[in-house]
Amino acid sequence: MVVKRNSLVYSITKRTAQMVFSIFYHLEIERKEALPDHGPAIILPKHQYWTDIPIVSLSFGPLLYFVAKRELFKYPLIRHYLSLAGAIPVDRKQSIRTLDSFKNLLSLLRAGERIVIFPEGTYFREIVGSGKSRLLQMILRFQKELNYRIPFIPVGIRYGKRMRWRRRVKICIGHPLYAEKESDATSLTHQVMEEISRLCCLPRCST
Repeated sequence: MVVKRNSLVYSITKRTAQMVFSIFYHLEIERKEALPDHGPAIILPKHQYWTDIPIVSLSFGPLLYFVAKRELFKYPLIRHYLSLAGAIPVDRKQSIRTLDSFKNLLSLLRAGERIVIFPEGTYFREIVGSGKSRLLQMILRFQKELNYRIPFIPVGIRYGKRMRWRRRVKICIGHPLYAEKESDATSLTHQVMEEISRLCCLPRCST
């Protein structure tokens, strides 16, 4: 399955989310450092609710691609829309399908795209998960071929208390992190999760 994001579909979806979210959420964005003007980047946000996805999109200017679980692509119409909006399916159970999806990731990295991966792999509320290193390892394996140090950018998302019908959400975009080689994936993942924990002001999972 080749990912073919449609910039019009993405922009309409983003503008719609912006209108809806401005009613129910007050977003505050804090950037530690600007994104590089050129070249690919991996954005690694905290994951607590489905709303994290549009919130991350609204927090970054460039068009983004999102790695998503393959189960969301079960139905043809939804699959078609998600693909047009820039979602990349990853199968967490069958590694061969993940490999197919990773080929899409490589082509996007070569094109200098910004890709969002939720490193916890699923929802963790009020705590920060241990993080998954497999995709980061595969990206680092490719980094040498790309001849470019890919920035891995941790993002903290803090959901505040709801005031009447509106809820404050603070998005903290951290400093880019770097690693040199494939064998650094585990330590990079640990560093990313530590930084997400700090940005979110949430404790790390003990396991």
